Amino acid sequence: MLRQLFFVISIAVVALANSQRKLSLDFPTPLLGNTSPGSVWPQPESHVSTAETFPVAVESFMFTYASKSNKCDLVYEAFKRYGAIIINSAGDQKLRFRPLTTPMLTGLEVNLMAPCEDYPSLDMDESYALDINSMAVATLTAKSVWGILRGMESFSQLLWESDSGQIVANKTNIIDKPRYAHRGILLDTSRHYQPVNVILENIDGMAYNKINVFHWHIVDDQSFPYVSSVYPDLSAKGAYNPITHIYTIEDVAEVIEYARLRGIRVVPEFDTPGHSTSMGKGQPGLLTECYTGSSPNGNYGPINPTVNTTYTFIQNLFTEVKSSFKDAYIHLGGDEVSFSCWQSNPAINNWMKSHNMTGDYKKLEQVYIQQVLDISAAIGYSYIVWQEVVDNGVKVKADTVVEVWINNHPDNELAKVTALGYRALLAAPWYLDYISTGEDWKRYYSYEPSNFNGTAEQKKLLIGGEACLWGEYVDGSNVTPRLWPRASAVAERLWSPETVNDVDAATPRLHQHRCRMVQRGIPAEPLHPGYCKHEWRN
Repeated sequence: MLRQLFFVISIAVVALANSQRKLSLDFPTPLLGNTSPGSVWPQPESHVSTAETFPVAVESFMFTYASKSNKCDLVYEAFKRYGAIIINSAGDQKLRFRPLTTPMLTGLEVNLMAPCEDYPSLDMDESYALDINSMAVATLTAKSVWGILRGMESFSQLLWESDSGQIVANKTNIIDKPRYAHRGILLDTSRHYQPVNVILENIDGMAYNKINVFHWHIVDDQSFPYVSSVYPDLSAKGAYNPITHIYTIEDVAEVIEYARLRGIRVVPEFDTPGHSTSMGKGQPGLLTECYTGSSPNGNYGPINPTVNTTYTFIQNLFTEVKSSFKDAYIHLGGDEVSFSCWQSNPAINNWMKSHNMTGDYKKLEQVYIQQVLDISAAIGYSYIVWQEVVDNGVKVKADTVVEVWINNHPDNELAKVTALGYRALLAAPWYLDYISTGEDWKRYYSYEPSNFNGTAEQKKLLIGGEACLWGEYVDGSNVTPRLWPRASAVAERLWSPETVNDVDAATPRLHQHRCRMVQRGIPAEPLHPGYCKHEWRN
C-alpha cells in the first residue's frame, strides 16, 4: 500500500524501463535556434520561467500524492511511465550514482482534487497547474486525472541536460488548459494494415503532444481487419490476410487500454454506405449489384439501402462494436457515395418508384443514413459524420458532430454547419497524406480554425479538429515518421491559445520537441538541416 502512495524510482524501475517498449531516453540540451531548453509542446496557456535552475535528483526522484489527493491506477501507472523517463535521463552510470553534493529537486507532489474517471471523454477536464519553485518538491494540481496526465507530460518536458551533464529544471509556473476539447489523429488501417505495436507507438506520440483522440479508421473498401464474433466472415474474407492482418477483440482491448492510461479516447469509424466493398466479401446480399443494361456486370456498389437485411446487419454489427469500444461516440462516415450503381440497378429503381422518389438518389442516401443514425442512437451511441451527410440534407440529432474534410473553403462549410446548430470538427487543412517538399508543417501550423464567418455562439460549436493520415502510401515502415512531427503542428494549434501562432518562434521549439520524441523512441522526421544531440538509434 505504501508503494502506491509513494512511488520511488529505484533500480527496480530501471529493470521495468528495460522491459518496456523504447524507453531508453535522454533529455534535450539547447539545440539549434533561439529557444530555451526545456520548452513545452504544445505551448501552455500561461508559462512563466526564470533563468534560475534546480538540479534534479535523478537517482532518487520520487512521485508522491499530496495528503488530501485522490488516488487511482491511472495516476500510479503514470508514475511508472514518467519515472522510467526520468531514471533513463542519465545514461552514464557515474552520473546516475554519483553522490549528491548540492540541494536537488527530489520529487513531484501530485494533488488530484476529484475521484478518477474510468475513461476519457469529450467533456473531460484537462486543466492543470504546475509549479517548480524550490529545491525540494515540485507540485502538480488538477481537478481531474486527465489534467494530472497532461501536467506530468509537461513536467517531463521541462527537464533538460546542462552542459555539465546534469539534469536540471528551470524555476517555472504553468497554468494550462486546452483550447479545444477534441484534438484527434486519424489513422487508416484498411488501405494498409498497421501492426498493433505501431499503433501503440503512435499513441505514445499522441500523449507526448497532448492529442486526446485516436480516430481509428479501422475498415474501408480495401480490407476489413476488424474481427467480428457476430459476423466472422467479414475479416475471414475481407481482411488482406485473415491470420496476420487482423485486429482481434484482444487487440482492440489492448489499444483501448493503452490509450486510456494516457488519457486518449479511441473512436472507431465504420464508414457506410460507401467505402464498404470489403464488407460485401463476407456478407452476401449487403452490397448493391451493378448492371449494364438489363444484366448484372459483376461489379458491386454501395450498401443496398432498400432491403431490411441491411439494417439488421448494421444493428448487430454496431451493437457488437459498442461492447468493444468504450467511447460514447462512433464515426459513421457517410462520405463519397457514388450513385451510379444504384442508378443501374432495376430493383432499386423500382423500390424508389414505389416510395415516390424516382431519380432522387440523394433522397435514397438520406433514407439509409437516417436509418443508420436511428440504429446508432438506439444502441446508445452519439455519432460523428463526414460533412456530406449534412450537405445532402439528412436530418440528424442535435448532438451530432459534423467533420469538415473537403478542402474547398472549409471556412464556408464551418459557417454553414454551425449555423445549423451542429457541433463541428475541422480536418480539411490537416490531411497529412498530402506530401510536399520542405517544411510543410508550417502550413498546418498557420491555419487558424476559428477564422470563419459566424457568431460567437457558432465559434463555440467548433469543438476541435483532427490531423488525418490516410493509408494509401503508409504502412508500419513509414507511418510514424510521416505523422510526426507534422501532426505536432496541429496539436499546438488545437491546444494552445489562438495568439500562439508565430511560425518563426515555433520552429526552434518544434525542432527541440522533435529531438525529444526521437529520444523517446518515436522516429519523427527532421524539420530542416540540423542535428539532435542524441540521434535516432533503431
